[in-house]
Amino acid sequence: MINLIILVFLIAVVFIFLKKYFPDIFNEKDKPSKSPYNYKKKDFLMSRAEHEFFDILVDIVGNQYYVFPQIHLSTILDNKVVGQNWRGAFRHIDEKSVDFVICDKAYIKPILAIELDDKTHEREDRKGRDGEVERILKESGLSLLRFGNNGSFNKEEIKRSISEKIK
Repeated sequence: MINLIILVFLIAVVFIFLKKYFPDIFNEKDKPSKSPYNYKKKDFLMSRAEHEFFDILVDIVGNQYYVFPQIHLSTILDNKVVGQNWRGAFRHIDEKSVDFVICDKAYIKPILAIELDDKTHEREDRKGRDGEVERILKESGLSLLRFGNNGSFNKEEIKRSISEKIK
């Protein structure tokens, strides 16, 4: 019985020694943890209508400009404006995006933002979000074009509207 007590005491001393002088052994942060969320790869980056519209945009401007889909405002706008809370400004735009951004090929500079409006843009909550995105882009100096998604697209009308904005 005495031997068992001595053994337990020695194990405790070794444990305390290791914990004090080798804390990394017991550091749980370095061990991979299972995320509480599960994800799967999407089959498509864009909806069918967005992809069709993307193809039209590339056909119209692809020789002169790049077309990028699904761009967050925080990617194309600088939130670090003197005199404002940068973190707050970032959080305000971080979850907002536009469907397409046309950029010049030399510097990948944003030239024009484009939204493809489907029926969800008729909802009141969405109208508020759309108005705020329009305000933000206007104040930043980046033009925004909106096109309705009514099942088909008029390529010539899209080309004319883009040409007017890009001049």
